[in-house]
Amino acid sequence: MEFLEVALTVSGELAEAVADVLTRFAPNGVATEATTFREFDDVETTGAIVSSGLVVSPGPVIVRAYLPDDNQLEDKRTRLSEALWHLRQLAAHSGLSIPEPEFRTVAQADWAEQWKEHFLPIRIGRRLIVVPAWLSPELAPDDVPLRLDPGMAFGTGTHPTTQLCLAAIESYLRPGDSVLDLGAGSGILAIAAAKLETFHGTSPPGRILALDIDDDAVRVARENIAANGVAASVQARLGSLPDALGFGVWDLVVANILSSVIIRLLGEGLAKTVAPGGTLILSGILETQAVEVESALREAGMEVKERRQMGEWVAIVASP
Repeated sequence: MEFLEVALTVSGELAEAVADVLTRFAPNGVATEATTFREFDDVETTGAIVSSGLVVSPGPVIVRAYLPDDNQLEDKRTRLSEALWHLRQLAAHSGLSIPEPEFRTVAQADWAEQWKEHFLPIRIGRRLIVVPAWLSPELAPDDVPLRLDPGMAFGTGTHPTTQLCLAAIESYLRPGDSVLDLGAGSGILAIAAAKLETFHGTSPPGRILALDIDDDAVRVARENIAANGVAASVQARLGSLPDALGFGVWDLVVANILSSVIIRLLGEGLAKTVAPGGTLILSGILETQAVEVESALREAGMEVKERRQMGEWVAIVASP
């Protein structure tokens, strides 16, 4: 059997949305390839300078999927084009563009290896490196690898909001901290917290909980948690803010979700999940929405400590 490769080159902001569309039609997963990397000497924030050495992948990103060349191919290709058209219209409202996909035929004998070749490790922050599960790259002594299922579209480390969260966790996490990841997706943030605590010599790490309202996300998060060897310290569960409030307070709380949801959750008690002296990291926020989120934080009794930005995306760090 041959496969039809579908490839789109998009910005990091769109990579996960495009991957999510392709995943509906590609039974063997989606490959997301970061093409460029940038190291900042100094990253400006509100009231602080992040130390040198922050490494991010600003894009563009190539998203690839492989469709079996069978009697369903033409139907899948038509429905895929329609789904991308609708996504293109949504992206245009935000000033973003999605190109037409490029197609080419790949022989089955070459498909598996070509698919894997497009997954490369992504460095984020000073120590974190997102690694496809089957790779064993040479690591520096200070590297902290995060091994992820490549078929999971959300939370692969290509989106600026995920990168901002990971870098902030690396900066603010203290040894032994308890961590709540609200809206966990692939579980990448909770996994990073557990592995960073282990790196700092905290064994076992503090209690870490990954909550999501989607059953599939919880399933994939559990698989990724197991693959990273942190199942003893990280739990992935179905739930949202009311469930989190039932578990008490946390030293570090992170939520990488839509700003409208963040504002609503702040009104419903999100700040109450943060322990005295703890840290709240919020992302998924467009630059134009940051002032509104910061206002909601202050109304909830939180002090804004720092604003980090990558392109038009913002992460906000606050404390009680």
